[in-house]
Amino acid sequence: MRRLPTAIAAAVALIGPLALAPAAVAGRSPTASPEQRAAALVAQMTLDEKISQTHTTGKGAGGISRFVPGIPRLGIPDFLISNGPAGVGTGAVPAQPDATALPAPVALAAGFDPGLARQYGVVEGRETGNVGHSLLEAPDVNMVRVYQNGRAFENYGEDPYLAARLAVADIRGIQSQGVLAEVKHYTANDQETNRKTVNEQIDDRTLHEIHLPAFEAAVKEGHVASVMCAYPSVNGSFACENKHLLTDVLRGQWGFHGFVQSDASATHTAVGSADAGQDLELRDNGPYDEELKQAVLDGKVSMQQLDTMIVRRLAIEIRAGLFDHPRTVTPIDAAAGGAVARSVAEQTAVLLKNTGSALPLKANGLKSIAVVGPYAQAAHPGGGGSSHVKPLYTVSPVEGIQKRVGAGVTVQSADGSDAAAAAKLAASSDVAVVVVGDVEKEGADRANLSLSADQDQLVRSVVAANPRTIVVLNSGAPVLLPWIDSVPAVLETWYPGEEDGNALAALLFGDVNPSGKLPVTFPRSETQTPTSTPDRYPGVNGNVNYSEKLEVGYRWYDAQGEQPLFPFGYGLSYTNFRFGHLTVSPRPDRHGRVTVGVDVRNTGSRTGAEVAQVYVTAPASAGEPPKQLKGFAKVTLRPGQSRHVTLRLDARAFSIWDTAAQRWTTVGGRHVIAVGDSSRNLPLSAAVRIP
Repeated sequence: MRRLPTAIAAAVALIGPLALAPAAVAGRSPTASPEQRAAALVAQMTLDEKISQTHTTGKGAGGISRFVPGIPRLGIPDFLISNGPAGVGTGAVPAQPDATALPAPVALAAGFDPGLARQYGVVEGRETGNVGHSLLEAPDVNMVRVYQNGRAFENYGEDPYLAARLAVADIRGIQSQGVLAEVKHYTANDQETNRKTVNEQIDDRTLHEIHLPAFEAAVKEGHVASVMCAYPSVNGSFACENKHLLTDVLRGQWGFHGFVQSDASATHTAVGSADAGQDLELRDNGPYDEELKQAVLDGKVSMQQLDTMIVRRLAIEIRAGLFDHPRTVTPIDAAAGGAVARSVAEQTAVLLKNTGSALPLKANGLKSIAVVGPYAQAAHPGGGGSSHVKPLYTVSPVEGIQKRVGAGVTVQSADGSDAAAAAKLAASSDVAVVVVGDVEKEGADRANLSLSADQDQLVRSVVAANPRTIVVLNSGAPVLLPWIDSVPAVLETWYPGEEDGNALAALLFGDVNPSGKLPVTFPRSETQTPTSTPDRYPGVNGNVNYSEKLEVGYRWYDAQGEQPLFPFGYGLSYTNFRFGHLTVSPRPDRHGRVTVGVDVRNTGSRTGAEVAQVYVTAPASAGEPPKQLKGFAKVTLRPGQSRHVTLRLDARAFSIWDTAAQRWTTVGGRHVIAVGDSSRNLPLSAAVRIP
């Protein structure tokens, strides 16, 4: 017993005589805790076996190693990883499996609905298990700080509170299916340009108030199994060997008990990452192989450190049931996944403009429809890179619209590569639908915010030929809309997943009432963004300066007095809503919570859903942005129906991060609470005095 490392010896002592029993007993004792079972197994490993458990091996789908071999003699199963976060992506097998292609996470964010996020997570988790894998690398909760970011579509937008609420729900959905979730990329992985070398200079308050809250919620409320450390350096230290972030904050301040995995090839040195708190390396033959073994032999990494790294992961696997009930390959329920994909797409589309009630269309009043554009004839389910899902099936916009209108309406289509031909087709049709979009992918940022490949000219040509033109956007982030004044209706459907065409048809013809809200601000121009200076993006001499501090996204537009094209939280409907009778508790309760109540009434003629958004303005002395989202609730109402919505704002809504004390501190004084349907339309307000 004395020869065992301290941590393992302690766990073995707790188990008693089971510690030295056969592996089948020691690893599966019904009375031992997951940590004790894991420690007993690690105590029986050779050094080479231990090293094999600290890194992935082999080449899987996409050329990335996502497999940790089991140890049969100890009853340790293989550990297989799938990429996310839009469904089951590339994984640990040579061929990528087919799976449900859900709408992009940015679309989910536009739903402003944690219940929908949990459904999304259930599909992700269930299908990760279906393909025999143990962990899904999802959700991705980095802030959309840079609109050109090639992975903006993977995130939940520009607000930390919104991202936190959705992350918690998604994680709970994933882990309800007996697989592990992994929140990523920790932290401030906000651009693809120079992502593996860039150093981000971020002050501590900005980190804690903007870039860390979604991760914190994932740990404290979602009880996420794993955290992926990112590529960039933060304040001079690579994320995967940043001891302040991985140990002081993650494990110290938040009490994280799971394991930390690196991004692919993000481990720079074995000793640096082991000391910082990284447990598993996502790479074959990287620093956590021979280099880590030699570091242990040389005493640079203690055996106790090595054991702890392994125990953390094995204990999480045991707790999730992955040892006692290993995942096996089973058929995916395509219909069930497709139903959720369609529901998410329908509930997250944002109606940006609808002049003269151009939408919804009435099929019985049409004889012909022109459906044109680069995304009209094939579904555009998601972005590119490691998050790409190989869909079980797809429905294109043309297919969905034709199915919806039936044989009595002629649907003609063109890819839009010839703008003149597309305009001619539109001129001969009762209505034109132009489906355009951007291209986002891992590994590269967009060059600018404009639509690519002359799509702006296509829109102009079509609307000139037929004023009754509907523009549908397939984008993963804000795009510039220079033709917005000439088009009667614009619908943002994001990257809508495999049910693209069916969901689009339901929205265009009013079978579903759009209820999405923008999780990102749409600027008027390339220069009207918070990161339009080189030092903020893409960086100067390898350094990116987060000098906007707390003014990320809509906070910046508010603070600078800038009027965006479409503000955060904005989204129209086919009906109308009115807010009234705002109530705010006069003082916080004994837990520091403030109760906000508001009536929401559907004053229009169609059933629809509205999102009541609550923003808080702190006293000027706090040094906070003008207002910040601190609560929201989505409510579905029939025509004429009213409902009283109650939201409780916790103490965090009235607090700031105290860097010197390294804790959250309540800001005393008069806080203004405003309620409305976007960050720029808040008709009701009241004050509360916080002691």
